[in-house]
Amino acid sequence: MKERWLPVGVLAGVLFGINIVARLVARFGFGDNTEMQDRISLGMFAAIGVVLATLAFLRGQRRPLPDWGGEMALAVLVAMVLTIFVGPFISGSHPFASGAGAFFSQIWLYAGFTLGGVLVGYLLLTAFGWDYRSQSLKRYAEAKQSKPRRVVRR
Repeated sequence: MKERWLPVGVLAGVLFGINIVARLVARFGFGDNTEMQDRISLGMFAAIGVVLATLAFLRGQRRPLPDWGGEMALAVLVAMVLTIFVGPFISGSHPFASGAGAFFSQIWLYAGFTLGGVLVGYLLLTAFGWDYRSQSLKRYAEAKQSKPRRVVRR
């Protein structure tokens, strides 16, 4: 069971850790400069997308998509909930301080960047032909061609 849930927890922790670092930099480095805080927030979302693209690229080589896709989706969901409900307390605010529009905007941005990151990573992997399915089809074709042709006698 540890092998199943440990990667989910580690990925959720890494994604939430990126959020914590971005919030602390925005809070202590640029206290009243909202433009710079928005840039840092956008950089945080981009960093999360890059991490997920890299992870999708690496995991897609070793395991089929249904095996790691659910784990990654659960980790992203847990990290998003932590980011939305716990993250604002780190930066000295609360989740609904800026209103419902900002709250739901953060949800859509998080979902968009995470989905985009996973798609970019997996589509690059598939385009290069390095994904699990392409490699297994390649091995199957090589195995079929390596057998000598069977002669049929009549």
